[in-house]
Amino acid sequence: MTAQTLARARAGAGEPPDGSEGVQVSAYRIVQEALTNTLKHAGRTRALVRLSWSAESLEVEVTDEGSLGHRERGRRTFPGGGGHGLVGMRERVALYGGDLEAGTTPSGGFRVVARLPLSSA
Repeated sequence: MTAQTLARARAGAGEPPDGSEGVQVSAYRIVQEALTNTLKHAGRTRALVRLSWSAESLEVEVTDEGSLGHRERGRRTFPGGGGHGLVGMRERVALYGGDLEAGTTPSGGFRVVARLPLSSA
């Protein structure tokens, strides 16, 4: 599945604006890495992937609920040390002049939001 196919999967959203293939692949890889991090750090939980766009930018948001234990404690831990997932996401976004926000949610989950400009693509 390509990033463009993934974006089209959002029912009723219409066609996303054209972006470079690099932006599309970056969006796809950000979703892939965020979901991998969800499995790695929260285990079996629910995650929401939301794509939104305008003529100028594509926004990718991935939010998970965290594991039950993390929700009860209201914080998130990262067993096994840090990986390179967030670093890689930041590098992908920076390549296109975008920005990335990542952090825990008040309920103990984790949220990643990447904004990728389409105008310079």
